[in-house]
Amino acid sequence: MSLAQESSKQSTAKTFHIGFLLQPNFTMLALSSAIEPMRMANQLSGETLYRWTIVSEDGRSVSSSDGLKIEVDSCIANHVSYDSVIICGGLDVKSTVTRKTLSWLTHLSRCNVGLGGICTGSYLLAKAGLLDGYQCTIHWELLASWQEEFPRLQSSNQLFTHDRDRMTCSGGTAPMDMMLQMITKAHGKVISAAISDMFTHEHIRDEKDQQRVPLQHIVGATQSKLQDVVGLMEANIEEVLCLDELAQYVDLSRRQLERLFQKYLHCSPYRYYLQLRLTRARQLLKQTNMSIIEVAIACGFVSTPHFSKCYRNSFNMPPRDERNTMAENIHSIASQESSLGSVVLHH
Repeated sequence: MSLAQESSKQSTAKTFHIGFLLQPNFTMLALSSAIEPMRMANQLSGETLYRWTIVSEDGRSVSSSDGLKIEVDSCIANHVSYDSVIICGGLDVKSTVTRKTLSWLTHLSRCNVGLGGICTGSYLLAKAGLLDGYQCTIHWELLASWQEEFPRLQSSNQLFTHDRDRMTCSGGTAPMDMMLQMITKAHGKVISAAISDMFTHEHIRDEKDQQRVPLQHIVGATQSKLQDVVGLMEANIEEVLCLDELAQYVDLSRRQLERLFQKYLHCSPYRYYLQLRLTRARQLLKQTNMSIIEVAIACGFVSTPHFSKCYRNSFNMPPRDERNTMAENIHSIASQESSLGSVVLHH
């Protein structure tokens, strides 16, 4: 079965239409990362699986954060039928919020239009009260402040979330992963893998993946000793340092170090170190052919059963299931490799 046939088999009857609402100083990288997977899905399938409309509040061009002006296709006053609308935010998003836009978003929600936000675009959805009760995320620069401003949100530092009719994303290149997941759900793994290959996007991240928030942003510039300890942890994943050794390196007592972690990172040094090692283990399981035993050793675990237990507690599945899921995906894609290759070459 060819890629076009596979896509046709799994596609819905109509083209999925997404509106991208640009806020002033929006992030161009986030917008491109969201649109390009859909363009490539159309190209590789030979069908118009997706179409998109660029929107601004008043129909005028919008300047991105890098100074480029983007001409838009429509304004919010026009009666356009969308399946989903995604808000593209960027710098100083709080100053770009208007009552007119919030009212439009509320109207779309009442009309059962799916809503999303990329980079800082999620802020407008939260401001309109359209994320209450939803799992959601935003770029890490705004994460702390929006948790304070909107305490009813089920916010996280995930790369992206897809909860019912809401999609939110942290920004940068993460919108590509979010859109690839959307394409996978609608049209299968084969086409999303082909898109990933065309963009030399080596690994499609999922909703379990977290934003890597710079530690200085979390603890502040004055906590140099805490940053040094975390740096030591990151540099010693396989040969794990004990808490007394970490404390000695930065000239603190064990108790002082524990207090720093509890105050600024809200967990014990042991728990933070363990999560670093488990995150590395997940990357190795998903991105390499290392055996589970080899991964356990590389991440500082003395026994496979202990590693499996910790992994299951953190990611809600044992490492063997994680590896099997990856193997199934690869097998599914490889089984159609010849037809996929011919379609890609053709385009």
